[in-house]
Amino acid sequence: MSYIIQILPQILEGLGVTMGTFAVTIVLSIPIGALISLCRVSKISVLRWISGFYTWVLRGTPLLLQMFLIFFGLPAVGIRLFGRTRLPYVFFAFIINYAAYFAEIFRSGIQSVEKGQIEAARLLGFSNAQIQLKIVMPQVIKRTLPSIGNEIITLVKDTSLVYALGITEIFKIAKSISTRDVTLTPYIVVGVIYLILTAIITKLLNQAEKKVYYEE
Repeated sequence: MSYIIQILPQILEGLGVTMGTFAVTIVLSIPIGALISLCRVSKISVLRWISGFYTWVLRGTPLLLQMFLIFFGLPAVGIRLFGRTRLPYVFFAFIINYAAYFAEIFRSGIQSVEKGQIEAARLLGFSNAQIQLKIVMPQVIKRTLPSIGNEIITLVKDTSLVYALGITEIFKIAKSISTRDVTLTPYIVVGVIYLILTAIITKLLNQAEKKVYYEE
């Protein structure tokens, strides 16, 4: 126990990067995913094809591979999106990856909304934008909240991948301590931290589900 107390402050130093990656990804990937989902169900074939190709590529390749391609591949062809700072590349990779997953979740939710509601709204003079914002999307969020919650929980665990680019977060710190002290205890501590984070987020999601739950 004394050893855990000794190494815990060192491990928690990387928690800011872990939570920062999580927060930035959630805040940006969900609205982007919602926009892409609208393209997926659009009547414009070009939008449907582009958004479909986007989700196919991003969901069909590993997030770690995407991180490496964005950080190492783009500069190799002369494209530097964020200079030499590594963390923005991580944020970008996480955002576009999770936006693809959220887009498919929202698409299924949009397609579950009864067409009769949309037709009735049009008869009442609602514009397409009003129909999407006031009728379709509120129902989509309610119906897809459990699936969104699952992706959010997965995101918490995926933040450990940022260590692959040499960024200091809790997993990278645990690995360094484990190598230095020749013990697996740091990994156990990190595992407990992830369990605590997922437990807190699961609790919040359960409360959100209860708040928006309604009988269909």
